[in-house]
Amino acid sequence: MKKKTLKITPMGGVGEIGRNMTVYQYAGEYLIVDAGLMFPDSDMPGVDYIIPDISSLLKKRDKIRGIVITHGHEDHIGAIRHIIEDINAPIYATPLTRGLIEVKLARGGLLKKAQLNTVQAGDSVKIGPFQVEFFHVSHSIPDAVGMGITTPAGLVVHTGDYKFDHTPVDNWPTDFTQLSEFSRRGVLALLGDSTNAETPGWTPSEQVVNQGFEQVFSQAKGRILIASFASLISRMQQVVNIAQKYNRKIAFVGTSMIDNAKMARKLGYLEVPEEMVVFLDQALNLPKDKVVLMITGSQGEPNSILGRLSTGRHRQLSIETGDTVVLSSQAIPGNEELVYRTINRLFEYGADVIYENIAPVHVSGHASQEELKLMINLVKPKYLVPVHGELRHLKRHAYLAQQVGIPAENILISSNGQTIEFTNGEASFGEKIPYQAVFVSGSSVGDLSQADVRERDTLAKEGMVVVNLVVDKLHHRVLRKPTYITQGFPAEVDEVLDKASDRIFKVASKANGNLNEKVVEELRSHLRSQTGNTPSVFVNVTEI
Repeated sequence: MKKKTLKITPMGGVGEIGRNMTVYQYAGEYLIVDAGLMFPDSDMPGVDYIIPDISSLLKKRDKIRGIVITHGHEDHIGAIRHIIEDINAPIYATPLTRGLIEVKLARGGLLKKAQLNTVQAGDSVKIGPFQVEFFHVSHSIPDAVGMGITTPAGLVVHTGDYKFDHTPVDNWPTDFTQLSEFSRRGVLALLGDSTNAETPGWTPSEQVVNQGFEQVFSQAKGRILIASFASLISRMQQVVNIAQKYNRKIAFVGTSMIDNAKMARKLGYLEVPEEMVVFLDQALNLPKDKVVLMITGSQGEPNSILGRLSTGRHRQLSIETGDTVVLSSQAIPGNEELVYRTINRLFEYGADVIYENIAPVHVSGHASQEELKLMINLVKPKYLVPVHGELRHLKRHAYLAQQVGIPAENILISSNGQTIEFTNGEASFGEKIPYQAVFVSGSSVGDLSQADVRERDTLAKEGMVVVNLVVDKLHHRVLRKPTYITQGFPAEVDEVLDKASDRIFKVASKANGNLNEKVVEELRSHLRSQTGNTPSVFVNVTEI
């Protein structure tokens, strides 16, 4: 029998929250699902975000038949402009998702280069050897889809982000019928969202947020500022609806919020009476109880609108006593420190801050435990591949799957770069593709290494010491007492450094060509023993 092998390789989103990307390969042809970014951890100073490592795909770019996108959140589309700079394959997305991608690409001057194709839930598209059927799922953004991907090796269901919301904001629940139809045909593998695998029960409906907003708007006496993701179009609509009820004008603040709102209104996904919308400068002149501002920065990002407001750095707007600030989101794992620091600063400015812990102003868009079980029972896959989550989420998803009858040996927990192969209906782990984090810092993409980021973190936490040495070029002797420049180090360290000079003289005289390395090693050891800190040490040698 001729082997029919399907290879599936997670390229992000496995063992982490965000950076979602999965590569399907059959007979040397490729299909990419999603191209997302991930927020940096608190120990990654200067890093804006992290994107998938596609270096292993570059030599195969002419074999990549398409890129399909499940929905328009940043953890699924945030890397798209970086990807198409190197891989210009056709992109398939639903209308709203395509609109969000267009806004992003236009901002980077790449819109004309992109091969964008619009699909609808219910469509079936042939992409190389892959027959891709798009089915609607409820999420916290309209137009989200999962995919049934049929290959000669079998049918794979890729859920994307989903939940089973019976009363979604857009009145369009997850497509139970299509999921059951896949089951009837026989599903080889289910790649399932694991984000909420630790959460018992069922995820609340998006309608719960309306109750939270009702509470906020009925009690607020001054301005209301609602921070959310700029791609959360459903949340925008909920804010518009409640603002209209309480006779408040609405202003969208921030480039991404303004652009996305404009695009969503144009496509009919956001309905706002024209007379309700005002610009920021108009909003600032309205009575404070007659305005609501939608802003970015719900994750505490320092350069977002809310981040700048919390540190008094916004040019036009400032937080005042009597303002009500609503964080309509959940802190992404790793962002908690930033979020709570921002909340504390807003309180210091006199704002009343409302967030998920104290009022229902946000609900998750991801399936909880009972929904994960329901998905497995609807699809009835032979194999489960948990995706979209840290290892603890993947493991919990695996445990739930065993509870509903999936054998442990049929649950495949992978990692970024680890290929899973399906051959004639049987699964095994294949090659491990070299994979590393790709850091974006300003205009720099991939130039920072892990070592660079660790060094930045050390500099931020421990400071640095520069040793200036004057050396006899002929005899390699230190001619005078070393001088030091310190940054981020205690002022009383001067005495400690003076004591190090004799040790540096001795080390330098025996260095034999390894002067820098030996001095760094000796001084770091001395400072560690004397201060308990291990700063970065740099040696500047002047030869005379």
